[in-house]
Amino acid sequence: MSKSLKIILFAISGFVGLLVLVAVALLLFVDPNAYKPRFEAAASGALGMEVRVGGRLGIGLFPGLLVTLEDVHIRTRGVDLVSAKEVRLGIDLLPLIQKEVRIGKIALKNPSISIERDRDGKFNFETPQTVGTLPALDLAKVSLSDGNILYADKKSGEGFEAGDCSLDVRRLLLSGGKSTDLIKNLSFTAELDCGEIRTKDFTVSDLKFSADGKNGVFDLKPVTMRVFSGQGSGSIRADFSGAVPLYHVRYSLPQFRIEEFFKTLSPQKVAEGSMDFSANLSMQGKTVNEMKQTANGEAALRGENLTLNGRNLDLEFSRFESSQNFNLVDVGAFFFAGPVGLAITKGYNFASIFQGSGGNSKIRTLASDWKVGHGVAQAQDVAMATNEHRIALRGGLDFVNGRFDDVTVALIDAEGCAKVQQKIRGPFQKPVVEKPNILKSLAGPALKLLKKGRKLFPGGECEVIYAGSVAPPK
Repeated sequence: MSKSLKIILFAISGFVGLLVLVAVALLLFVDPNAYKPRFEAAASGALGMEVRVGGRLGIGLFPGLLVTLEDVHIRTRGVDLVSAKEVRLGIDLLPLIQKEVRIGKIALKNPSISIERDRDGKFNFETPQTVGTLPALDLAKVSLSDGNILYADKKSGEGFEAGDCSLDVRRLLLSGGKSTDLIKNLSFTAELDCGEIRTKDFTVSDLKFSADGKNGVFDLKPVTMRVFSGQGSGSIRADFSGAVPLYHVRYSLPQFRIEEFFKTLSPQKVAEGSMDFSANLSMQGKTVNEMKQTANGEAALRGENLTLNGRNLDLEFSRFESSQNFNLVDVGAFFFAGPVGLAITKGYNFASIFQGSGGNSKIRTLASDWKVGHGVAQAQDVAMATNEHRIALRGGLDFVNGRFDDVTVALIDAEGCAKVQQKIRGPFQKPVVEKPNILKSLAGPALKLLKKGRKLFPGGECEVIYAGSVAPPK
């Protein structure tokens, strides 16, 4: 080994040793808790919020200079925004020589994060300091373990609570600049795992995803979760690089249990069986309304060998002409269980589906395929078949204005012509359901059927309203 190299190595070793001696001296002769008020004041000023450390403040050496804070609270407007049982700050040693504190790692243990959006659309973490210029940031690692996240939107009434969450973020970089360009200047890779997420309608478990973000483009894939006793997977891309954010969502949920879904609507067991759901949607906008107006893509729900409880549909269809008390839209509500979501089924008196003949119905095949354009879902192939009958649905669902768009539910014959049809229109929350319109006799003799056909359809031919994948009963 050359003499110069030995000198360099000796100098480096001595420098590192000096840093260790300084750190040991801090541990032996300095009480870090004496500096807790100064730390709280500095952190409060930097965040623009109240920062309090309820427990001890400690310093450790391994695996580097480590500052431990117990019982940490970040408060805003008198309420906790973030609290944690323990926060660990890994501080780089070399910058300390120049009296510069550079945090390389942050770890939160048992944190609780509460995010709220008020009726004016303002978040509880927004402060005057969030507007202006942000400093550059370079963190090697940020981690969170055994955390809980609560989100509430007072304007919409929506929200969720996530529990048993862990987060691992690596290479968190912020180039600095205007706060309005925060997302565009942020880059990181991350992994998130939450044991359970609860909304007021349903529960998701085992949510996991990996995320990569750079230059305003964030990819979350794969996104996996268990919902309605099925294992779903998908991906999300959010592009904030332009003037208007762009989103693309793909998701599939094969073999989920329909009875688990219907629990969100009724305590009674409405139906039983396994179904497949998939969606591929793109949208853009800065607000929820803008995203609705630009939504495009497709969604589908498929199932076979299902059981619909509470009604014997075949029996009621066969008695329809004499009773005249059957509501086809009740059956059509079954189609609304998939792609169109809870917004539709909640607006309709779903419980009326049980007020029938009793018993149950076997659904041999159910198809519910929709094409979405500019926020309106148009039925492409929406029908189901029992052992003896077929029911089809056509029309659209306007999610921009929250209305049914010329929706018709019909009992159809083997050629796809309507024997009985019923229309539903108006807003989702208070729809207008018209009386059923008999277009053909359901069980009358051939002569009676022929006479009706001539009156309604000149030339003896009917209008085919369904030519999809659900075959007629044999």
